[in-house]
Amino acid sequence: MASKYPVIDGDRLRLRPPVLADAEPLLAILLEPEVSKWWTGYTAEIVLSEMVQSDQHLMIEIDGEVAGAVAVYENNEPEYRATALHIFLGERWYRKRYGAEALATAINYLVKQGHHRFTLDPNANNMPAIRSYERLGFATVGIARDYQRMPDGQLNDALLMDLVMRDFPAGSIDWR
Repeated sequence: MASKYPVIDGDRLRLRPPVLADAEPLLAILLEPEVSKWWTGYTAEIVLSEMVQSDQHLMIEIDGEVAGAVAVYENNEPEYRATALHIFLGERWYRKRYGAEALATAINYLVKQGHHRFTLDPNANNMPAIRSYERLGFATVGIARDYQRMPDGQLNDALLMDLVMRDFPAGSIDWR
């Protein structure tokens, strides 16, 4: 499937459409302990159909390696130009602000396409991700109760967060 997104370069990373060769490294990342804690139930088939063969994902590439992905779910109705985002990143790239840079790079591209509002819904227990999103300017909107079923059957809440571009007079956000 042809991607609707171009290659988008950040300062230290590249966002690009997926290719078939991305399936194996994506699955390996999704099975890492710190990633699979929040992104559960992924198999090779799911990665292939939902991420690689989708026009709603951008690969995060760092130094030529697949480091994770950003899911981009756009609402293109003129009165509701908003986008829901999801992101995961391999453990070796944690705590280096690559996730923040990937989100800021995607958001800045989407703002140029006319979007003005962005949402995230991290697991309410994923405090490192939540702190990173807050540093980018995302604000808490509320709680989605019993949002995610975990592998042990427990239901976890999600924190609904949004970012609106009126809070950024220059029309873009900085990941640093």
